[in-house]
Amino acid sequence: MKWFGRKNVEKTRPEENNTDAHAGPENVTESVADEICSRVESAELPDNILEVARDECERLRKTESTSPEFSISHAYLEFILSLPWNETTKDDLDTQKAADILDARHYGLNNVKERILEFLAVKNLRSRISPNLIIADDEIIARENLSIIFEHEGFSVRTVGNGLEAVAAMEEEPADIVITDLKMDGMDGLELLEVLRSRWPDTGVIMLTGYATVKTAVEAMKNGADQYLGKPVNLTRLREYVQDLLGRNQRLQGLQGPVLCFNGPPGTGKTSIGRAIAEAMGRKFICMSLAGLRDESELRGHRRTYVGAMSGRILQSIQKAGVRNPVIMLDELDKIIQNFQGDATSVLLEILDPQQNSGFVDNYLGLPFDLSGVLFIATANIVERIPGPLRDRMEMIEFSSYTPGEKFNIAKNFMLPAQLLKHGFSLSEVDVSADGLKKLIAEYTREAGLRGLDKQIAALCRKLAKRRLDEQDHSDILHVDETGLIELMGPAPHFSATVGRTLKTGVATGLVWSENGGEIIFVEAVRMHGSKNLLLTGSLGEVLRESAQTALSFLRSNACKFGLSEDFFESSDIHVHIPAGSITKEGPSAGVTIAVAILSQLTGRSVPQDMAFSGEISLHGDVLPVGGVREKVMAAVRAGISTVVLPEKCGQVVSQLEDEVLSGLEIRLVSRLEDALEAALN
Repeated sequence: MKWFGRKNVEKTRPEENNTDAHAGPENVTESVADEICSRVESAELPDNILEVARDECERLRKTESTSPEFSISHAYLEFILSLPWNETTKDDLDTQKAADILDARHYGLNNVKERILEFLAVKNLRSRISPNLIIADDEIIARENLSIIFEHEGFSVRTVGNGLEAVAAMEEEPADIVITDLKMDGMDGLELLEVLRSRWPDTGVIMLTGYATVKTAVEAMKNGADQYLGKPVNLTRLREYVQDLLGRNQRLQGLQGPVLCFNGPPGTGKTSIGRAIAEAMGRKFICMSLAGLRDESELRGHRRTYVGAMSGRILQSIQKAGVRNPVIMLDELDKIIQNFQGDATSVLLEILDPQQNSGFVDNYLGLPFDLSGVLFIATANIVERIPGPLRDRMEMIEFSSYTPGEKFNIAKNFMLPAQLLKHGFSLSEVDVSADGLKKLIAEYTREAGLRGLDKQIAALCRKLAKRRLDEQDHSDILHVDETGLIELMGPAPHFSATVGRTLKTGVATGLVWSENGGEIIFVEAVRMHGSKNLLLTGSLGEVLRESAQTALSFLRSNACKFGLSEDFFESSDIHVHIPAGSITKEGPSAGVTIAVAILSQLTGRSVPQDMAFSGEISLHGDVLPVGGVREKVMAAVRAGISTVVLPEKCGQVVSQLEDEVLSGLEIRLVSRLEDALEAALN
């Protein structure tokens, strides 16, 4: 037994074993810590980030690998290394190329495309502005060498021999940054610094000297110098200081463009336009949905003191993109939840502000990260749901409803071919007639955008695929006309309300806006014996009820003007009803329509049913402007309306509508309710 034990002992001697005799928890810790610390040193991190990372490395080396703190520190360093501190993509600002990409990806949306091209054109012009640099040094060789270096890097450089010449150059054209020697004849660097700080406080100042001492450095920084370097100059460090000052320069920050916010109904191409912008500029694209967001930590992250802490979605997106200047689309901005549990919009106020986002601090990272290079684009369906301070930071670009003609062209040239190929057909196997496609658009979908239409075309392709497989002969072309469409798709789920050219008493046609686009409504009014009651039915909201009360009060106060008895309401009840009572109705644009319907009933004069109205009224009879004019006019065309009465202050909007939208309509603009009533009742 002794020899057996001795033999085993001999086998496990270090010199006879292939395993590392020194492998243990401490050595594993040192190995992992040394590996990541060497990566930190070679990662070319910014100075302030490198300093924090080095401290974390020292903490990691002193922590055992079995400790939870070890994995936390290790994950933190990995996250720092994964962020693109210096990686960017160069912008392609060719507006013609961008126009070609936008036209290839989207049909219509001409106003939106024009605004985006303007946005890119401005960025193109701004990119040509060279930062202005003044180098003040009494040594000719020193200033010429620095001039060559910075001119090669795209700076506009002027060189002077002393402080007096520097002041004269600043008076001629202020510079973004002044690099000045400390010791110069005439006016030295400290005297120049005093003048710069009093007259041009936004200009960055870097002090250079061949007599660098702690005392001179403290004096220069105390008097307002932004940075201080000794000679011979460390060019790498000088470049870093110049770039840092440029990032903080107020003049250049003022040249940063606005945050765009695409607003409009669902399915109108907001997200795909954002993707096309990123493609046109040559940038990475990240789409971040904010619908249902309620906690600001989702955007800003959790502090490392929490178990399972992680960074926020903003830095996660930057990390995923691998560059610090991607296009980030903040989708569904109007659907962020704001309640007592939290309000994530407070973080967005900082993220979307060019004056603040250059130093965005994520709770997990705990260090400033520059977001000024990111192009943020927001989308929303209803901008009124976005808090006011956040709306002020964005420029709204409205995505209007597609016209029937635009839908037809998009369906014919893009959607139908794509769905046919997706469902196994060649483009020559199926022929959908123009009338059949128009019927599919008008009666099988009801929307401002295109998603529902795409689904209906996909459903048609599935039914055609089944029919093709049921046939014995696959050589014939499948033809789909209006009749064939009904056979395949069944009865139409929607129908467009239409009007005739008859005259009706007590009924007026109104135009309203909804998320599905514009629609027409019929406002009915009857008078009966009663006791001064105004009855309002049809699931009307509070604003609509107030509009009806305002209309009645105006008519009562001007009874003689309209040929009414002054006591017509004393022994009467008036009932105003808007059909489809199961649908909630609200909005400030039905006042004119209600007034027309009531006066028509009271006077017995009929209203042409092919005349429609939209406009709010004041108690004194002023017709106030309304929104959604384009969608309302399109609804009037679909319904067969021939005349539309709108507020006079909507005239500028009407003048910008396309010919297809107006489609032969007669538009009457009125400023007073009397004018609208006269037009309606002759």
